[in-house]
Amino acid sequence: MSDFYNKILERNKKWVEESLTLDPNYFQDLAKGQSPPLLWIGCSDSRVPANEIIGAKPGETFVHRNIANMVIHSDMNMLSVLDYAVNVLKVKHVLVCGHYGCGGIKAAMKNDSVGIIDNWIRHIKDVYRFHHKELDAIEDETKRFNRFVELNVIEQVYDLAKTSIVQSAWKKGQELSIHGWVYGLNSGYVTDLNVNFSSDKDLDNVYQLKF
Repeated sequence: MSDFYNKILERNKKWVEESLTLDPNYFQDLAKGQSPPLLWIGCSDSRVPANEIIGAKPGETFVHRNIANMVIHSDMNMLSVLDYAVNVLKVKHVLVCGHYGCGGIKAAMKNDSVGIIDNWIRHIKDVYRFHHKELDAIEDETKRFNRFVELNVIEQVYDLAKTSIVQSAWKKGQELSIHGWVYGLNSGYVTDLNVNFSSDKDLDNVYQLKF
């Protein structure tokens, strides 16, 4: 076996030993169940680790990741995670977190074909189409790229709010807030995009302004 494979096995053993040194009941307590307050919908990028970014411990964050942190209404994987998080785990917050330098967003800015992922990127290209006037007016390519990342997160939060799962939770009076962030790979800090909704009324106010 490769050195890397053996190394990650050793890392696991070391992590277990260190965790048990701090708390002998650590894994026994984890095995009893989970009640995380947060669902994180993020990018699959290996440089964007959900727990580490917010300093969360195992059991504190329910996580779904895909390319470019998309919320697509036909994606049964994402919807299943969302449904379980909202209706079973009763999370109180759902966070969509993108990141600057996202490869999926960058690919969507180009017309090149990169394989089967083109089908996924099609949804990201739709976001560009919605906001092409603002984006095309930004001459600096890096600034345009960064703004595209932000706008994609904002659109995913809107789409998240319009899912039947979130809508149903709000109609039942369930405590549930949704948010949009962007993570800076070169700084470690997150930017709150101020798309924070806790009811359908909040969302309606935004849509009235937007359209």
